Amino acid sequence: MEMILKVFIYPDGARPIFHEPHLQGIYASEGWFMKLIEANRQFVTRDPKKAHLFYLPYSARQLQMALYVPESHNMKPLSIFLRDYVNMIAAKYPFWNRTHGSDHFLAACHDWGPYTVTEHDELCKNTIKALCNADQSEGIFVAGKDVSLPETTIRNPRKPLRNVGGNRVSQRPILAFFAGNMHGRVRPTLLKYWTDKDEDMRIYGPLPNRVSRKMSYVQHMKSSKYCLCPMGYEVNSPRIVEAIYYECVPVIIADNFVLPFSEVLDWSAFSVVVAEKDIPKLKEILLAIPLRRYLKMQTNVKMVQKHFLWNPRPIRYDLFHMILHSIWFSRLNQILEVTTGGMHMK
Repeated sequence: MEMILKVFIYPDGARPIFHEPHLQGIYASEGWFMKLIEANRQFVTRDPKKAHLFYLPYSARQLQMALYVPESHNMKPLSIFLRDYVNMIAAKYPFWNRTHGSDHFLAACHDWGPYTVTEHDELCKNTIKALCNADQSEGIFVAGKDVSLPETTIRNPRKPLRNVGGNRVSQRPILAFFAGNMHGRVRPTLLKYWTDKDEDMRIYGPLPNRVSRKMSYVQHMKSSKYCLCPMGYEVNSPRIVEAIYYECVPVIIADNFVLPFSEVLDWSAFSVVVAEKDIPKLKEILLAIPLRRYLKMQTNVKMVQKHFLWNPRPIRYDLFHMILHSIWFSRLNQILEVTTGGMHMK
């Protein structure tokens, strides 16, 4: 990839929806990817004839902020806007129509990212979509073609790596921790079974003041063996990457979620996936994991951490490179399928 790949970034599109990265908060991944690729010289080419991939440089977060009418529950204006943009570049340049968009990609971390592509058939079906909301049950995200974009909470864009690191195992007295808003179907079930039920299971809604005064949210994650990552309104959760940052083994509770970088990372080596129906047995499941296996998983969390870091200047194997690799890997597989499919037809 490092020797070959070239990406063309369409210069078209007005700010703030295009070319203006949103670098803070839970949707920051799409912004950081945009910022880093637009500043990149190694992979980016200004000559589209040399490009293997074409980047649609829009922000789903900025699109939502600019066009969504609050309380309207109507996302259609967002997808119509993106449809019109794609039609414009397809008319202006020859590259979209050459492959019907299959060598084009986008990166969207807002929960509504999948729903911004639905008004354009080729954009929805052919384009490689790097989405935080990687839900394979809705028929928009296609596992194997699309890319699961890790959701990262960036509190301070000037210091994206702040607080990374965690306590050693002997300083992690809490078995499992979760605190968060009651979004979606899974979290209320988690609280129903585990809030105030067991000293080992520190399960809260929003972290109460009486608790946070003694120990902050970050300190809780750094002091826990397992950090629970239940889905919210959508399957994705920034807690997965937070857990990795704080060297806490993530416990992922989100049926139908496609885990990031599964083509190169073995998630069973550093995380636990629990089916939503097994929430009542959560403590039993965690206690059944032998100490030796937990220690290995926790060591592996520290080893994979480098793959989930936003470095102000990209470093090999970091999050920027991992996302780009997943997109490139997807495109190569598409080409391989077309080539081998053609051979079989002969």
